[in-house]
Amino acid sequence: MKNSKQLILLLLSLAFIFISMYFTFEEKKIFWYLYTFTLLVGTAISILYGKFKDELPTWKYMLYGIGYGTITYGIIRLGYIILNYIDDDLLKTVRKFLDSYGPNNIWHYLLLIFIIVVGEEIFWRGYVQEKLKQFVSPILSCIFTSVLFSLAIALSGFIPGVICAFVIALIFGALYEWKQSLPLVIVAHETFILFLFLILPFH
Repeated sequence: MKNSKQLILLLLSLAFIFISMYFTFEEKKIFWYLYTFTLLVGTAISILYGKFKDELPTWKYMLYGIGYGTITYGIIRLGYIILNYIDDDLLKTVRKFLDSYGPNNIWHYLLLIFIIVVGEEIFWRGYVQEKLKQFVSPILSCIFTSVLFSLAIALSGFIPGVICAFVIALIFGALYEWKQSLPLVIVAHETFILFLFLILPFH
């Protein structure tokens, strides 16, 4: 009975995220504010009904987070370089997507760093991935969560972004299962974002 209630709550939470994400990608002018709202609600649900793991000391999750975030950026960067040689049209699509939805002022960066990145990890790793482990193995939970996250991104219609989202979610999900530390995954995600938009942007 308890598992049934947990499953219903999980499904309702995912339904909210998917519906909200649809409207978020539809309204480009207020994308940042709708996405922030979506993740604030997702974070609230996660805090109320989720259970986060943090089994590493601060210095370890900071050190590992920066390292794995850098490696994740390197993997995505390599994919971007390969794409450059395979399909120029897809490359233009990537640039157009980043121009449309990437941060372009200080407020966007503040929302991204302090709310969006943290909210994504708390919801997808700390809530969805943890809850799915009540029904499937940790490996399947990690895969299913990655698929769900990439499907949410698919609502943007940006196919390369779906693949990228799946790979990143799989890396962070596996990292979370391996090290049992949500702060570690948040630091890794923050590091990835800093490389992507500030340190070594794609264009």
